[in-house]
Amino acid sequence: MAAETHIDDGLIKKLGREVLDVEAAALLDLRERLDGGFVRACRYCLECSGRVVVTGMGKSGHVGGKIAATLASTGTPAFFVHPGEASHGDLGMITPKDVVLAISNSGETPEILTILPLIKRLGVPLVAMTGKPGSTLAGAADAHLDVGVAKEACPLNLAPTASTTAALAMGDALAVALLNSRGFTREDFAFSHPGGQLGRRLLLHVRDIMRTGERVPRVAPDLVVAEGLFEISRKGLGMTAVVDAEDRVLGIYTDGDLRRTLDGKHELTTTPIGSVMTRNVKTVRGDMLAAEAVRLMETYSITALLVVAADGRLEGAFNVHDLLQAGVM
Repeated sequence: MAAETHIDDGLIKKLGREVLDVEAAALLDLRERLDGGFVRACRYCLECSGRVVVTGMGKSGHVGGKIAATLASTGTPAFFVHPGEASHGDLGMITPKDVVLAISNSGETPEILTILPLIKRLGVPLVAMTGKPGSTLAGAADAHLDVGVAKEACPLNLAPTASTTAALAMGDALAVALLNSRGFTREDFAFSHPGGQLGRRLLLHVRDIMRTGERVPRVAPDLVVAEGLFEISRKGLGMTAVVDAEDRVLGIYTDGDLRRTLDGKHELTTTPIGSVMTRNVKTVRGDMLAAEAVRLMETYSITALLVVAADGRLEGAFNVHDLLQAGVM
């Protein structure tokens, strides 16, 4: 049985911080080496009518899989091909319309060098991401991204740590530069992420979550406040719309308006609700993204909103509970 090792908490924190310091320094150095190769790599990807095919072995392969996923989810069609499998049939996944992004810290990975002549024969642009600008892979590339690091965060300077962080960060830089160059929008992003909370936040529109028909509280302006309170209670939105005979929104009556009504010594059973309502009411359209409605509610510290058509007619209403139930908040 191995002897128990005792390391104090302070030393553990010190070791962790040293790793982060090494990796942070590697990224800052990487920033200074971003050059024309990065621009060429971006242009090849932007001009590509096929897909970006990412390849790499070992830890570089794991990084490559993440880079391919990030590219694909931000508007640049991409997928990962294992270089070992590529030489046994998977190279057929690469077409003349594609761009190949090959990742190898040494630039001499045998599995990648084996398929290098075939990639060149296809005539596809080759973007290489290596830590050795003088390597075979870097020399064969149409665009080279230098992701070399002064040292690994591993105390033995062996385990890929700072080098994989640098490659991952370069992949993110590439993806975001392409995203902005393509004019990729939040809605485009949502279509790549339809599942989970992210998709709900970005894809749902107000019309998808609002209450409609008899579920929407509404009263005429000449109705007394006491009757309006019954409507608020029945519909459970904490407010009611005040509308004219054609259902156009004139105002809103909320809990805050009730407090002001009581402070003003108004008689609830005789005071018309239209005389004490809030007139300059915030409203939204049904085609607004639900996430935008959330920002509006947060900005103005309101808990419910009325939904109106272009002509001002009441179409629906919703509150924070509806947003929470839909997973938007």
